[in-house]
Amino acid sequence: MNIRRAQEKDIDKMNDLLYQVLMLHHAGRPDLFKGNTKKYTNEELCELICDDTRPIFVGVDEKDQVLGYVFCVFQQHIKSNILTDIKTLYIDDLCIDSTKRGQHIGKKLYEYVLQYAKDQGCYNVTLNVWACNEHARCFYEHCGFVPQKIGMEKILDG
Repeated sequence: MNIRRAQEKDIDKMNDLLYQVLMLHHAGRPDLFKGNTKKYTNEELCELICDDTRPIFVGVDEKDQVLGYVFCVFQQHIKSNILTDIKTLYIDDLCIDSTKRGQHIGKKLYEYVLQYAKDQGCYNVTLNVWACNEHARCFYEHCGFVPQKIGMEKILDG
């Protein structure tokens, strides 16, 4: 597998993978996630692909077909009154095609992002995972992630 920056030619497959993630979240939390929609328009994906502050990496096979992606965002709190100005690479989304899981593609993408973050002078790599996505949570724990903060909610009756 080769890992490279996403390109416009990857948009159709990225949309397919984004849909897989959306439907997993919709199944787990239909009160929060709409079904049968798109997270980004094609125009938004084109903009993201060109944005060096929000790099997207894809894992591709020998035919240059996308097997998975990882959307990243650089974060830094410069001049914050309470937070240090460390540089963070936030993993906004990571997905491996459902037909390709179990082949260590996610691990390779994660390791690539980890090295990329180090090369970019980042202090840490962070992400959020929905409680309803048990497989993802276990994957990230296996990669060495530990809770940094916990989001909590109370659903209000009627």
